[in-house]
Amino acid sequence: MFLTPLFKRDTNVLISLFNKKNMALFGKGNGGGLMNVIRCDEMDYLVWKWRPQGQAANSTTRENSIRYGSSLRVKDGEVAVFVYRRQDGSVQDFIEGPYDDTIKTANFPVLSSIVGLGFGGESPFQAEVYFINLAGNIKMDFGVPFFDVSDPRLMDSAVPVSAGGSMTFNITDYKGFIKLNRLVNFEMNDFKARVKDVVNRRVKNVISNAPSDFGFPLVQIERKIDEINDKIKERLQEDFTDFGITLKRLDLSRITPDKESLGWRELRALTYDTQAQTIKAQTEIGIKNMKDMQEMNATNMAESLRIQREESQRAQKLQTETNYLGAHAINQQANVLKAGAQSLGQMGNMGGSGMNPAGMMTGMMMGGAMGHQMAGMMNNMGQNMMNTPPPMPQIAYYMAVNGQQQGPFNMQQLQQMVQSGQLTKQSYLWKQGMAQWQEAGNIAELATLFAPAMPAGVPPMPGGGAPPMPGGGAPPMP
Repeated sequence: MFLTPLFKRDTNVLISLFNKKNMALFGKGNGGGLMNVIRCDEMDYLVWKWRPQGQAANSTTRENSIRYGSSLRVKDGEVAVFVYRRQDGSVQDFIEGPYDDTIKTANFPVLSSIVGLGFGGESPFQAEVYFINLAGNIKMDFGVPFFDVSDPRLMDSAVPVSAGGSMTFNITDYKGFIKLNRLVNFEMNDFKARVKDVVNRRVKNVISNAPSDFGFPLVQIERKIDEINDKIKERLQEDFTDFGITLKRLDLSRITPDKESLGWRELRALTYDTQAQTIKAQTEIGIKNMKDMQEMNATNMAESLRIQREESQRAQKLQTETNYLGAHAINQQANVLKAGAQSLGQMGNMGGSGMNPAGMMTGMMMGGAMGHQMAGMMNNMGQNMMNTPPPMPQIAYYMAVNGQQQGPFNMQQLQQMVQSGQLTKQSYLWKQGMAQWQEAGNIAELATLFAPAMPAGVPPMPGGGAPPMPGGGAPPMP
């Protein structure tokens, strides 16, 4: 059957209209929206926007069309944010994980006022869905290029300094984060760039003022990295609240001065000169103290020798006076006897002209008695002088203790020092007449000081007898 050209043209128009109508009824229109599974499968993210599978960003309005009754899955440690655009602004529904259920008005407070009952819950509603990571920590490295830092002692000569490290932050107040940041097409790199700008500014500010604030020279700035790190973290925690994030950790790993710069060389020269002057002053003080100590020791030694010499002279004088005291007493007694003998001689005269026999006999008797008495006195005096031993020589030893001379010490003091452990055989001693210092164990005069003590107890009686009983009694019978 053949159709006329006009009829053929009309038929094509009808078919085209029929196809468009069917496409509108059965096809996927822009306002359709199928049942979806809304979830986030990203491993490392801070903010992620959900889109239906196969839809590119901003391709159609269908990416915001969600069918009531679709499945929503939110893992523990994340929150899903539904943003509804309205004429009076935007509102949000927040679903915290863990959550795995269908979208219902009971769980979406804002959605209950949007989905009309006249559509039977089947019509799609417009919403943007964002997932925010609350559990993950975002680590970010930072590096601050060279900037000038001055030393308080040399303010006109700046030194270039660079710094670097890393920081870790996360989101704790997600509602505050949404208010402070635009979630539409959120880009992590753009967000990090904004954060880095603040970090660089704070690092420069704290390091530039650190020598003055902490009171140390610039050449020691690398030693103060911990104090500077804590100061930067304190400042950044205040700044990060403006981003809605929390700074968990800051690690300032390096502070690097440009040691080839002119400012650094001038500062090092100034520091070395100051250190050299300080060392010189300390050395001079040490030498002066040593000299003063030597002079003090010399004065003390001279005074000790003077006191020893005077004590020795006083002892010798006292000994001499004691020796001559006996001779003086003999002379006095001899004078008394001499006077008595003269009186006896006069007793033999008779009236001054003749002999007096009675007086002579009496004188002879008294003279004999006096002679006997004088002979006895002389004999006793001689025996006393012979029996009196000469005085013991005064022992005066000096002892070396830690390079210092101590003493003098007599024999009794030395004995006490041996008992207390202050004096041993290896101790060095010296006294007048010795050529040099000697160990105490090599001095024969002191050998008795180190002799072993006799064992306690009563020794056995000769012949194997038993020791006496307490109280003087005889030993028991066998």
